Amino acid sequence: MTPCWESFANSGAGGYTPRIEFVIRQSKLADRDVIAAFNVALALETENLRLDPAVVRPGVEAVLRDPARGIYFVAENQGAVIGQVLITYEWSDWRNGSFWWLQSVYVQKEFRARGVFKALFGHVVAQAAPQKNVCGLRLYMEEENHRAREVYHRLGLNETRYQVFERIFPR
Repeated sequence: MTPCWESFANSGAGGYTPRIEFVIRQSKLADRDVIAAFNVALALETENLRLDPAVVRPGVEAVLRDPARGIYFVAENQGAVIGQVLITYEWSDWRNGSFWWLQSVYVQKEFRARGVFKALFGHVVAQAAPQKNVCGLRLYMEEENHRAREVYHRLGLNETRYQVFERIFPR
């Protein structure tokens, strides 16, 4: 676990938001329901997409039970999960290594703009960078999410010239 703490001025009635303390840790099976709920909220907030919790919950559990599918890191404040990021893997034959894709990035509304995602991202970088088989980090975002774009730029991520295409199969 990585302990973190943040305090911020100029936000709140007295001009100061109290210091928050949180830890970054790898998720566990007991986090399934909150991660699934965050994923449902994320889709609704960013894409106005209503996901079926009965599909999302076992999808999250599949990751939690099989690290080859991915790994969640969560931020926890006073025993409650307040943020998350999912890492999945893409092999690059061009680089003879794996990209770690950041997905399902979510921070609970009342904890946004308080350093939670910055700490999650820093934890991911600290885990990925020393590994010889990891060649970089990637993420995608909804095109109109301007706030996220600003955050990603501040953290040193660069936009690429690639666009993502998809074809969804009905289930």
